[in-house]
Parts: sequence; C-alpha cells; structure tokens
Amino acid sequence: MAGKPHLNLVFIGHVDHGKSTTVGRLLLDTGHIEPHVIEKYKKEAEQKGKATFEFAWVMDGLKEERERGLTIDVAHKRFNSQKFYFTIIDAPGHRDFVKNMITGTSQADAAVIVCSAIEGPQAQTKEHIFLARTLGVNQIVIDVNKMDAVNWDQKKYDETKKAVTELLKTVGYKADEIPFVPCSGYKGDNVAKPSPNMPWYKGPTLLQALDGLKEPPKMTDKPLRLPVQDVYTITGVGTVPVGRVETGVLKPEMKIIFMPANKVGEVKTIEMHHEMLTQAVPGDNVGFNVRGLAKTDVKRGDVAGPVDNPPTVAKTFTAQIMVLNHPSVITVGYTPVFHLHTAQVACTFLELQKKLDPRTGTVKEENPQFLKTGDAAIVKIQPTKPLVIEKAKDFPQLGRFAIRDMGQTVAAGMVIDVEKKEM
Repeated sequence: MAGKPHLNLVFIGHVDHGKSTTVGRLLLDTGHIEPHVIEKYKKEAEQKGKATFEFAWVMDGLKEERERGLTIDVAHKRFNSQKFYFTIIDAPGHRDFVKNMITGTSQADAAVIVCSAIEGPQAQTKEHIFLARTLGVNQIVIDVNKMDAVNWDQKKYDETKKAVTELLKTVGYKADEIPFVPCSGYKGDNVAKPSPNMPWYKGPTLLQALDGLKEPPKMTDKPLRLPVQDVYTITGVGTVPVGRVETGVLKPEMKIIFMPANKVGEVKTIEMHHEMLTQAVPGDNVGFNVRGLAKTDVKRGDVAGPVDNPPTVAKTFTAQIMVLNHPSVITVGYTPVFHLHTAQVACTFLELQKKLDPRTGTVKEENPQFLKTGDAAIVKIQPTKPLVIEKAKDFPQLGRFAIRDMGQTVAAGMVIDVEKKEM
C-alpha cells in the first residue's frame, strides 16, 4: 500500500442506475472481495426476490437497506489499481439521502458518475453533476451502465453520451477531456475487464479510466492549516491540541497562531498513533504539544497556521450554494448553522445576490427575494461569531461547507471570496 498515491473516489448518479453494483463488481474483479461472499449474497437476494442486487449488497451493509434495495449511508471501501490506492466513498443517489452525499463528495478527489443507458440522464444525474461541480470535484469519469440491458447497442451508448455531454458542458466541465465508458456492472463488461460484447468500443475499461486520473495536488506547498478537533491537558506535558493537517507542514519549533482565538505558541512535539513525528503533512491526524498555550486558549473549530500567514477570520464571505432540502424558503436574515472543517457557527444570510440555473450555472435572477429547494445561488454571509474560512480555490478543505437546520442538511456550498475581519 505504501508508495501508491491515494485518491478519494465518489460514485454518484440517479437511484437504480447501478452505482453499488458497479462498485461491488469493481471490488470483486480487482480481487478485493472473495467470490464466495458474492455467492452468499446472491442466494439471499434470490430468496428475497431481489436477484441482481447481490453486488450492491457488498456496499449496503444495513439490513434495512437490503429490504428496501436502496443505498442510504456512505460506506467506505478501499482498493488498489496499478497506479493508485483508492478509497471509494459510495454516496447514495436517492433524493432523501443527498445530504449524506455532501459529506461524501466534499472530500472526493474524483467522481464516477453512473448513468444508465436504458433511460439516460435523469433529474438526479443533473443535480449530482452540478453538486460535484459546486463542491469542487474537478475530475470525473462517466460510466454508461446497464449496456447488457440494451443489447450492447452502440446507438443507446451514443445517445446517453450526447445527453450527459450537454449537462457537463452547461455546468462548466470540459466534456472533451472526460472519459466515457460503456459498462455492465452486473455482467462485468468494461469494469475491470475488457468486454467481448462491444467490439465497437476501443477505449479504456472503467479501471483503466480511473488510472488515467491525475494525482491530487500535494497540499504540502501551501501554508499550514490545521483545524482543531479537541484540546487535551496532559500532566507533565501541557496543552495538546489534536487535529488533521489539511494543508502545509507542521514541524517542531514552528511558531504558530490559532485563529480566531488569536493565540500564538511554539510547537514542542508532534505525535501520531503514539509515535513522535519529525513533521506532519496533509492527511495526518496528530496531537501536538504547544509551548505557551493554556487549555482555555484554544478550542474545537480554531485553526492553526503559521504566524506569517495566519488563517483568515471572516467578517463576511461570498459563497455559491445549492439548496438541497428546505421545508420553506431562505430569505435575507435567515441564520442557520454552518458546518465547515471542525467549526459549527450560526451565520446570517446578508444578501441573496444571484439565483443560478442549477443545470447551467448561468444567472437566472439578480437579487432574488427568496431561495427554495433545488435553487443554486450566490449569497453573502455574515458569521454571528468569529470564524476561520478560506476561499475554496486557495484552501479547498476550509472553503466548503454544509448548512444545517432543523436536524437536516438544507444546503451545501463553497466560498468564492472572504472579507477579512481585522483581529
């Protein structure tokens, strides 16, 4: 495992277009699940009158999901290709479960969009492509699935490809750079092995197309950003904040500043899994002892950075959002809780600047009166208390957020611009 670059991969698409089946097939054909496991699921599936669902069940651990034949939660699975070590984030496609997809997609380096050749792109396919774009997933592969169900017909593939290409272009993806692969997740054609049934197709398998993805940029060349998850006081050691390095490098003897706490300290030691580190890099979850810091100085939601490039505290920020599920409407003055990195802060909608067409990203309306479920918009937001937030293009992990209210995720978005608060 060591040595291969790591990539987070999310599978998205309309309900019943075959995401889970494709993932199951990919894991089976790359030797990451034993065939007897599939056999066992197959028997269970047949008894329940749900034949053909066996691959999906590899991902859908929950009993309730099996009964309903739907994917509810986000499951994590790992596999290796020639080039990468992948973590698959199997994001649910069903409408009610879009909220889970936010947490999935926001950490994805790349997405596979699964679209059935039987029906072509559906409402959710469109929504998911727009959402992937909104959340900054820049690399995608299109799996035109269920080719077995259309008798391997090139015409059906071409029609689906044309329709999906239109969608990709409208939200600003460069469609000519995106691989399309005709597959059958159920039969295994062109997933990990080339298909004998589609001689007209000369391109890569899905697995080969995944190996054509670019390695995610190493975030070590950016300034340090480390959101604090917890703070411990350890007898004889002192104050030990814990968190994951998102960008940059943390080293002993570094002078760091925590924002918005506005506290400075010097890193003494860094520890991960009870081992001392000479440095921590993006992805490392570490505890680090800071000289000159009291336990009450910092808390969850603060972000550490270098003293010469402190994390940005926002007075206001401008963001592009997608309203996923709101029971009524969003108007100016609405103050739900924004979840981003480790912070949860209530923020107020100051301006609804532009309503966008979620299919195209073009401006539909300037200064709309309200936003409702399904709307995409550019908005100006004011945190009710100091909050570190960065432009998504500078620090992707600190520029994407979910908006929650009444126990559900009502919207998701990414930060376009930040007006700094002088500390």
